[in-house]
Amino acid sequence: MESQLRENARETPYRSVAVSSVSPRIEQRGDCWYIEATDPLGSYPTRLTERLASGAEAHPDRLLVARRDSNGVWRGISYGQMAQDARAIGQALRDRGLSEERPLVILSGNSLEHLQLALGAMWAGIPYAPISPAYSLISGDYGKLRHVLSTLTPGLVFADEIASYTAALDATLASDVERVSVTSLEGGSPVTSFASLLNTKPRDVDTAHESIDGDTVAKFLFTSGSTRLPKVVPTTHRMLCSNQEMLLETFPEFGKEPPVLVDWLPWNHTFGGSHNLGIALYNGGTIYIDDGKPVPGKFEETLRNLREIAPTIYFNVPKGWEELTIALESDATLRERFFSSVKMYFFAGAGLSKAAWERLERVTLKYCGERIRIMAGLGMTETAPSCLFTTGPFSGAGYIGLPAPGCMTKLVPVDGKLEVRFRGPNVMRGYWRASPEQTKDVFDDEGYYRTGDAVRFVDAARPEIGLSFDGRIAEDFKLGSGTFVSVGPMRARIISEGAPYVQDAVITGMNRDDVGAMLFPRVDACRTLAGLGANSTAKEVLNAPSVRAYFTELAARLNSGATGSSTYIARLRILTTPPSLDKGEITDKGSINQRAVLQHRAHLVEAMYANDGADPEVIYTRRKN
Repeated sequence: MESQLRENARETPYRSVAVSSVSPRIEQRGDCWYIEATDPLGSYPTRLTERLASGAEAHPDRLLVARRDSNGVWRGISYGQMAQDARAIGQALRDRGLSEERPLVILSGNSLEHLQLALGAMWAGIPYAPISPAYSLISGDYGKLRHVLSTLTPGLVFADEIASYTAALDATLASDVERVSVTSLEGGSPVTSFASLLNTKPRDVDTAHESIDGDTVAKFLFTSGSTRLPKVVPTTHRMLCSNQEMLLETFPEFGKEPPVLVDWLPWNHTFGGSHNLGIALYNGGTIYIDDGKPVPGKFEETLRNLREIAPTIYFNVPKGWEELTIALESDATLRERFFSSVKMYFFAGAGLSKAAWERLERVTLKYCGERIRIMAGLGMTETAPSCLFTTGPFSGAGYIGLPAPGCMTKLVPVDGKLEVRFRGPNVMRGYWRASPEQTKDVFDDEGYYRTGDAVRFVDAARPEIGLSFDGRIAEDFKLGSGTFVSVGPMRARIISEGAPYVQDAVITGMNRDDVGAMLFPRVDACRTLAGLGANSTAKEVLNAPSVRAYFTELAARLNSGATGSSTYIARLRILTTPPSLDKGEITDKGSINQRAVLQHRAHLVEAMYANDGADPEVIYTRRKN
């Protein structure tokens, strides 16, 4: 059956979608490679809000954004109405003297009000900074929020439900900074109503809008903080507009039909807030805010939305795609709606495993009758965000493709790998309020941004095919024997082979004799495997015989293809406590910080190696010589 499905897949055509085929110019100079698209980047607007203005004129009644209200009914704002709202809010922010030195800070998540404020600030030439709600609502010490606010020195802070954020604000925000909310608060610091901003009459805000140029900061985005405290990326209008033009020229489909997105990805991150939201605005499309999330208890809301709204392109992280694939296999109503209009799948944030990729293709082929292109790429906050896309003559897990038009790419040998570096109008000029040394360190002598990401050619003999992701250079280490361990590919293999029971992995073994791994399990999935009730503790679940047997078998499976000490996992520890946000072990988007985990759990690493074969919490393997 499986072989027949694979054969059918090869013979079945893709659903029609306009995707450009990039013809790269590739040059090797010394030990470095230089790659760029042969076609130059076309013209793009000076300011992103020009797309709001043109949309309000060309299709004023078309929805720009919609979200369910408290009664579950979709409530939307059209392009025409949004332009009016942006001018009113922009004027209100100008009246308060907000600026780059005193920007607008938005603490709460995706909402209609969030977008009204963001576009109002941009219309007035005032930067805004969307901040992860987790820094206020989940953190126990508010350390990251305190760092964010002290770095930005905001002139106004918005939170939709102010009562939820008051404790965090009282602990971190100066008392003279204005607070704005949709809701009111009895007692405590005074709160300005969001409605009062909307009721402001525009006076000189349009003049301010006309004075915006490409170097004007549109928003401040914080990096994920996966290695240290988050850094501030001043994202300019030029960065945003040039990157959206790169996307449009890579995917002309966006210009043929206004895109419809159903999207949960947070706007405080570049994927959701610059890439996805930007695609809708730049191309006259509509974004439906999805209040679901691919975590237990919240994904049903995503499925509810997808049963009603048919996206033309669907974005998600790999975990979201895995959950959606499972739902599509059993839900006919969902399948009928989802497959009716979707022309392209896109994932980012992490690599989609080979098993998940193939399962998604199988369910699409079986129920859609056509193949749908699965696209990915490589981008980051500092590049607004997209640089590479999988438009080359190859398809598969790990492939990140070729540069978009206008994005110059350089590959530099570093520690036995090729680091990918970027230069172009979408690349930042430096971090906000950072020392000259800090900014200088992230650019090389030719002005290319040093990403720290490693890549490799899919086929060294045919570099025009494009690139595959090869992990983070800083994560790699040497065993005591001097043998390099490539962490990224090993982590990817563990997560892929361990699905659905493994959330992530942290690799150990620096300066030691062999490689180990500490696994963060998906406890709910393991609980089902163990046959235990919902009240069972993580320790009870992970010590269950069936769960231990699974991870023992997983270790054997991972090691069956090992080629030497750098790829053989000699010991596994299944962690019973989840990664900590406050300690920096995990970012709010779910990315594991290997360095922080190793630092804060050093005693567990030490125990893995100190009593070789004697720690009951560790699964040991023995390598056959």
